[in-house]
Amino acid sequence: MIPPDDMTLLRISLTRQTVHREELSADTFTRYLGGRGLGVKVLYEQLHAGVDPLSPENILVFAVGPLTATTVPTAGRTVVVTKSPLTGTAFDSHVGGHFGAHLRKAGYCAVVVEGRASRPVYVWIDDEGVEIRDAKRFWGMDTASTTDALREETDSKAEVACIGPAGENLAKIASIITDKHRAAGRGGVGAVMGSKNLKAIAVHGTATPPVDNEDHVREVVERARRLIKKSPVTNKSLPVYGTPVLVDLINEHGMLPTHNFQEGTFNDVDGVSGEKLLERLHVRRYHCYGCPIGCGRISRAYGEEVGGPEYETIWAFGPACGINDLEFIAAASHKCNLLGLDTISVGSTIACAMELVGMQKLDAPLRFGSTDGLLELLEDIAHRRGLGDRLADGARALATAHGAPNVAMHVKGLEIPAYDPRGAQGHALAYATSNRGGCHLRAYMIAPEIMGVPVLVDRDRTDGKAELVILFQDLSAAMDSLIVCRFTSFAWSVDDYAELTSAVTGLELDGRGLLRVGERIWNMERLFNIREGFTRQDDALPQRFSVPLPEGNSRDRVVHLDEMLPEYYRLRGWDEDGRPTDEKTRSLGIEA
Repeated sequence: MIPPDDMTLLRISLTRQTVHREELSADTFTRYLGGRGLGVKVLYEQLHAGVDPLSPENILVFAVGPLTATTVPTAGRTVVVTKSPLTGTAFDSHVGGHFGAHLRKAGYCAVVVEGRASRPVYVWIDDEGVEIRDAKRFWGMDTASTTDALREETDSKAEVACIGPAGENLAKIASIITDKHRAAGRGGVGAVMGSKNLKAIAVHGTATPPVDNEDHVREVVERARRLIKKSPVTNKSLPVYGTPVLVDLINEHGMLPTHNFQEGTFNDVDGVSGEKLLERLHVRRYHCYGCPIGCGRISRAYGEEVGGPEYETIWAFGPACGINDLEFIAAASHKCNLLGLDTISVGSTIACAMELVGMQKLDAPLRFGSTDGLLELLEDIAHRRGLGDRLADGARALATAHGAPNVAMHVKGLEIPAYDPRGAQGHALAYATSNRGGCHLRAYMIAPEIMGVPVLVDRDRTDGKAELVILFQDLSAAMDSLIVCRFTSFAWSVDDYAELTSAVTGLELDGRGLLRVGERIWNMERLFNIREGFTRQDDALPQRFSVPLPEGNSRDRVVHLDEMLPEYYRLRGWDEDGRPTDEKTRSLGIEA
């Protein structure tokens, strides 16, 4: 069965207020599967060079994959694909929760949103059909209130993906929120949604997605669940502590970026650790659709139940800003979710502003270690008021405007997350070559270089890292197209993913074939970026990482990117300037 008979793409023109359905072709399915791959293919083929990301010409794709809403563990995620207003790159932003499962159960593998509505609208999708409805009364609401109001107006069981004031006001670090506290956070995807006057998509689907071989699916799913229980990461660490389990580990390795990446260790780390979160603020665990891991946290901050905070958020509002107040961090995370702001980019941009203040480049009441006025500043960022208006465009724009561009910790405009690359050479290469900009999930080299999964490799060595980064990048692209949670990679091999896909779809696919799909997606993203003017010079890291860390277990280390980048290009089949060769694009079946 290629593709499954419910893999239908839904095109919505907000300009014309029309809805059109397209069946996914067998060729598209076998080459790109769904999710990220399908979204990138649509983006690459539909957009021409130079499109303003906040113009009606840009598109916004909500996509799921062939495993979504089946019994495969963690297969409930959604990916949002667009041209980013923050980076100008092809961009995919991922979110957990339950939205993706309902979209697939309603019969769709993707929703492609085109144009711009003349007034605020939302889209309602259920088993009966699709409607574009007026959203004027929801405009200005926070994401939690929007979710509640739309469930009252549509169906109490509906899942909602919506923006808050940040997206409405086109903050380039705005997110899209589902389940009230799950975020498609990175790259300003919320601003693209706001630019289209699209407040939300609400969906409620009830159909059961078809599978090719129920007995085979049952067999491989049971094995996949056993592997999740066998892994100490997915069976113990993440269920007990969630992603904040990483705080102590990364700090111990001297890689927890502190004071805007000026140091790699945080002296007050005990106050913001996963153990402290569990002890002080924990209320209960949270599971995304079909997930046996349950890494999500519901916490209590200032008397209110809040989602998270995740590891990256603890870092962004904690060590990055020199803050050790865990309850404040949880409250800031909640405020960002309500406003529809990306916690990583917001915290990193505030840390950048704090350093600019210390350099006397910026006059503002901000200083490392102080929480004074920060919750109010989040409101100002979302509403583009005063200082907040300057921070709403991200760290690169802020630092450049104040004459100190090197203070912005970014790659291709996207703020770098919570791992100092000086402590892990492979992770440094993964940051620099990431198609969407500074991202730890394009190739999570922390797994082999720090955690020893699947095996421990020397984090200081550069030889062999290019090949390993490519493997992780291609696998990640394929996983994002199936679409399953990245944490399953702590338990499953590439052959496990391929077997699950084959059992569900009937597609004859092995591990090597799955990696080939990922390679095709990676190269198409690269070609999109080249078309937009990106060059080898953009595969770079901030100058700060050529300065040794002053203390900790990564002391005196610097990044050796020049030793790895040429080898990376060669192994990719690209020329010395980082451009895919004609031979490479032909072999992948891409029309460049």
